[in-house]
Amino acid sequence: MAYDLETASRALLVALSLAYFCYRFRETITGRLFPKEISPPTTPITANRKQNKDRTDGEWVPETFTYPSFEPVPVELRDINPIPYRPFRWGKYNVTMGIRNMPWDDWVQLDNQFFQYHKIKTHRVATRGEKGVKTLPERPGVVGGGHLAAKELVHELAEYLHRRYPTTYNVERGSKHDEGFGWYGLPQIRTITIVPIGVTYDLDTEDPMTVAALLIQDDLALMVEGSDGRYYFQAGAILLPGFWRMEDKIGLPLEDIHVKGHVPQYKEKLHLSMSRFFKRMAVDKPVVRNNYFLQVARPRPAPADGTEIMDPLELAWSDSTNGDEDAFTHGTPGTEQLKKERVPESLKHSEEADIPDYVVPENIRLRTERQSLRRLPRSGAVVFTIRTYLFGVTDLTKEKGIPGRMASAVRSWPEDVAKYKGRRLHEDVLLPYLDECHRQQLERGEAVEGEQTTDYPF
Repeated sequence: MAYDLETASRALLVALSLAYFCYRFRETITGRLFPKEISPPTTPITANRKQNKDRTDGEWVPETFTYPSFEPVPVELRDINPIPYRPFRWGKYNVTMGIRNMPWDDWVQLDNQFFQYHKIKTHRVATRGEKGVKTLPERPGVVGGGHLAAKELVHELAEYLHRRYPTTYNVERGSKHDEGFGWYGLPQIRTITIVPIGVTYDLDTEDPMTVAALLIQDDLALMVEGSDGRYYFQAGAILLPGFWRMEDKIGLPLEDIHVKGHVPQYKEKLHLSMSRFFKRMAVDKPVVRNNYFLQVARPRPAPADGTEIMDPLELAWSDSTNGDEDAFTHGTPGTEQLKKERVPESLKHSEEADIPDYVVPENIRLRTERQSLRRLPRSGAVVFTIRTYLFGVTDLTKEKGIPGRMASAVRSWPEDVAKYKGRRLHEDVLLPYLDECHRQQLERGEAVEGEQTTDYPF
């Protein structure tokens, strides 16, 4: 019996020693054991904020930032309808930044149109190349490059998406010998899979801006602070712009982007407030804003060979509004571009220029954008997400109160805003149609004369 106990004790000692050796070996190989994921806080936690508040222009101290917990979306992507944004108001039009605080859960909003967006964006990546996705290098003495911010962004998205949409995204993590982009002390994500379409992206080897763009429905722009305090467009994936081209704006500072794009009243009302806002923007204070435009999409006959029309609603580029994308003149409002291309030379500068016959209510779309802005903690870059929605005007007019409110908003535009947003091409068609739909709603009791309530931006 004594012999059996002695043998058992020695065996136990050997087992414990082996276990300890394995522990130490793994710790030596990985640097330390993979930590357990910490319990995310209910509110974000950040450090080094004071240093960055008093920083020199163009310098950024990486902040230690702990993200708050995210509520998982419990349904499949195919069961999520697009959010019905209606970001227009009754009465006077005011030119403002229009920002609101953004809940962290709502950084990226996905819906059942994701699959079509992904198809169009994948096609645009293949056909537009650097005209659609590009990351600029450092310009010494002016501004840093966009590569760190691009890599940080794709990891931020991967971390967020698989937590917020767990039935849509799966991730695999690498070893602890990485660059520290993982959240909550975990190794950083190596691959991410979009489960419903079976596509996997490698975050270690593929272009980060391209992967980031294909993971979501939004376009993306990264603004990096220069040594002059201005914010430069240093990396972007602008695949669904509709009315502007990234090739015309990449590398420009924020104010030049807006001025050269003829954004109405930018110098007078927006320049100073936007400059101050960007400089002071904190890592833990994301914001969101909405805007809207009008566009038209002419019907396209089905190809004789039976191939699919890739983008029938002209989500990526509004050819029916702006003309050919490659021939587009930067800074020229789309309706003016279209007039120049489609009317005789003798009428190009005349108010008698004909409106194309496809400009009818059935082909007019409300194009609205939901833009989020947040500062990335490691690079300090400010990232825009730009999610575009298209809603048919004939569908909108079936909603109670919308025809009258939309007509009021369009009529309130100052001349420069009207030119920028596209009223000139549509006003002879759109406004009479909205007025008639509003009149019918009043008759049916679906709208009340003089009632002007708006639950902005819906």
